Amino acid sequence: MQIRQPKLHGFVLLAGLMGGIVCISPFLFNGDRSSVAVAEQSPQEKPDLAALRAEIERLKQVVPDQAHAMHDVDYHFTNLWFAASQKNWPLSQFYFNETRSHLRWAVRIIPVRKDNAGREVKLEEILQAVENSPLKQLEEAIKAKDREKVVQAYEVMLTSCYACHKASDKPYLRPRIPEHPASAIMNFDPNAAWPN
Repeated sequence: MQIRQPKLHGFVLLAGLMGGIVCISPFLFNGDRSSVAVAEQSPQEKPDLAALRAEIERLKQVVPDQAHAMHDVDYHFTNLWFAASQKNWPLSQFYFNETRSHLRWAVRIIPVRKDNAGREVKLEEILQAVENSPLKQLEEAIKAKDREKVVQAYEVMLTSCYACHKASDKPYLRPRIPEHPASAIMNFDPNAAWPN
């Protein structure tokens, strides 16, 4: 007669995992137990408002400004032109996504500007209009893998960019079709072998 051993594999595995989580949980805080301290605060304790204000001011000093985000837009939008020129559609889509993402970032940094006359320029509304028309047309052209339509949509997008610059009293920021890629290291040829 053969004695059957109970199947404990799953139980042992689960117990081992739980023990591991308990053992490593102190390390999940990277040595900073402040989040635990905040969670353990009693409702009567008030946060140090002066310290919070000081931290907010410090963060304002280190966060990138809108010019930084727009430099990233320049980089990605320039590279988009060269990726599409080589009909590298996956890379074109990547640079399109990065362009759109960084435009949104720039607008989150400064959603409303004042022009030289003190009037509000609502960059959120301008971006929404750009996303609903020229940017959308550009993405559709990339997805259709239509180089001619990409060229047309890219030029319309440049016109839209300049209109935003003019509305923000920065008419000296005149975008154009790029002459050189922004990236010296990126190979835009979709058929290039690796390493090249």
